[in-house]
Parts: sequence; structure tokens; C-alpha cells
Amino acid sequence: MPVKNRFAELLPEITAWRRDLHQHPEILFDTHRTAGIVAEKLQEFGCDEVVTGIGRTGVVGVIRGKTDGAGRTIGLRADMDALPILEATGLDYASKTPGAMHACGHDGHTAMLMGAAKYLAETRNFDGTAVVIFQPAEEGGGGGKEMCDDRLMQRFGIDEVYGMHNWPGRPVGSFAIRPGAFFAAADQFEIVIEGKGGHAAKPHETVDSTVVASHIVLALQTIASRLTDPTHHLVVSVTSFETSSTTHNVIPQTVTLKGTVRTMNPDVQDETEVQMAKIAEGVASGMGARATVHYHRGYPVMVNSEEQTAFAAEVATAVSGACEEAPLVMGAEDFSFMLNERPGAYILVGNGDTAMVHHPEYNFNDEAIPAGCSWWAEIVERRLPAA
Repeated sequence: MPVKNRFAELLPEITAWRRDLHQHPEILFDTHRTAGIVAEKLQEFGCDEVVTGIGRTGVVGVIRGKTDGAGRTIGLRADMDALPILEATGLDYASKTPGAMHACGHDGHTAMLMGAAKYLAETRNFDGTAVVIFQPAEEGGGGGKEMCDDRLMQRFGIDEVYGMHNWPGRPVGSFAIRPGAFFAAADQFEIVIEGKGGHAAKPHETVDSTVVASHIVLALQTIASRLTDPTHHLVVSVTSFETSSTTHNVIPQTVTLKGTVRTMNPDVQDETEVQMAKIAEGVASGMGARATVHYHRGYPVMVNSEEQTAFAAEVATAVSGACEEAPLVMGAEDFSFMLNERPGAYILVGNGDTAMVHHPEYNFNDEAIPAGCSWWAEIVERRLPAA
């Protein structure tokens, strides 16, 4: 029976798992209930090993094929964590945890990989080993790095690793992928501007940190528009402007700016950090204030390996009939840490005409489950073909 047909049969069961996870979202590394359910299901499916506590709350299941694990090992990764968002879907299975929501579809990713694990454990129609990886804290916590730091790849002998994300706006169950740089590096910055506070009626007796900070916000945009090759991708966003004043008639002593830098090229990333400090410190000094820049490197650029990307696209075409080239994404993805350690590929699966991810009205589309499960299962069966 074709894999896709089997997952069509399993759709009601996998959907029930997904909706239960949706009702009980957990944030960052606090994925104890989710991890517990995943571990219990993997044991129930008959995985040869189920290991918990990797990357704090990550879960790994090992499924050996017909050669009892001899041969290559393929890793399949899904993320488990939710977002600190108040859900506004009105669904009968909406979040029961105020202020937490599966607004990025990780409930769907987890359920689809559980479905693939169930199929692979019952059929074992491959020579080698499949390792299913359930990761916490993708949403800013670096759970992928934590799992790699726990020697995930070495401990389970993983040779290649594959991941998937749902994508609103694409037809349900369709696929898109690209080789090379795919998702951007995401860094964070904080700039503290210190002037001289005072009465709003006497600005000449102050060094107005609000005005200084405003000039810095505008000047930072020249990093992308005038200091960087326009063929390179760079986004500098100031997302927070906080002053030490809480009233109308006080010019604040300090202002704190926060934001992100997103790049596709490590050289651009390095130069942006240097230019940000030069601009902030220079503008502030020229206006009689002082600026201190704190720059934090976050997720690196996520780079798909050429060979594995071509293979992933071939599998996607077999599953859905086609696989398009995906655009560059300036969002970040901590699967990048796993791809830095092993060759592999990350693919997008269509979620249909839904709200975008990270929106309070977003919901994972359960109709995408058969395609997503099939892609993961076919990755294993085609990459590790049974003799």
C-alpha cells in the first residue's frame, strides 16, 4: 500500500494528537507534557530506543530497519514549543493556557513526525536507522543548539538530518525548497543612549536622549541602504524604543533601543555589527551624549546542502507531484545548528490559505498531515532502500 494512502488512513488519529497538543501549548524548554506524550507514543509504536532529556526536554526515538540498524542513519526533526500569544481562533480545541498558543504549527510538525514514526516502526521497510528528533525551544530558545551541545549527532550516529515547516499561502500539501542559504541569521542588539535629563521646558539645559536616539534609529538604516552591497540581503529593525521618563514634562536621562539584524552572509553580519557601533557611538558623541551597544549573535544562517536538497525535492515531487523553488526567508530557524553539524535539508509544506504564522488567528491545517508524514517516511525509505 502506498505510504500516502496509509497516512490518509491514520489522519483521524494523527489529527487527534495534533489537536490535543494544540490545546496544551508549552513555551521554550517547558515542554514537559508534550515531551511526555511523545515519549509515551514512541514507546507504544515499538521504537527500539526512546531517550528523553536531550537538550533539556528534547525526545529522541530510534527505529532500526531490516538490517537491525546496520548502514546509514537518517535524522528527522520536528519542533515542539509554542509561542507567548493569546489565541484568537475561537476553535473548539483552542489553547487552554492563557497567553500561550501554537501559533507557528509546531503542534502539526510534532504530530506529523509521530505519524511517520508509527509507520516506520510498523513497516521497517528500510536498511539502516531512522532517528526521530523532537526538539524544544525553537522560538528563540536555541533548543537545536542545546540538543547538538548534548552530542545528539554523535550519540545517535546521525549521517544526515532533515526538517520541515508548514507554510501559509502555499497550496495544502505542496512543497518548496532551495539549496544553500535559505533562512537568515538573526542577531539581537540593545543600544543604551545616555544624555542629560531635565525639564521639558528647558531643553537647552539638557542633552535630549530622545532626540539622539531618534537620529540613531534613522542612521542605522544607512547600514543596509548605503554601507552594504545592495545585492546582499540585510534587514536592520529597531523594534523597541524605551525611555527612562514616564511623564509628559521630563526629558529622559536614558533611552534604550532594541531590535534585530537579519543577514544571509557571515561577512555582512560581521560588518553590520561593526557599523552599528560606529554609527550609534558617533551620532551620540556628536550630539553630546553617549551610546553603548550590546550585540548578541543568535541563530546562524540556515544552509541546505546541495545533494540532500536535490534528494528532498525529488521525494517531495514523488509525494505531491511537484516541488517548487522556495524564496529566501529573512526569518530565522534554529535547525541551522543541526545543519551546521550534518548535511541535510529543510523543506516547506503548504498550509493553505490561512493566517500567517505568529498570528493569533493562525491554525495548522490538518489536511497537510498526509503529505508531511509521507515526505518524512519516504525520505527514510528512499535514502535507505531495503535490499
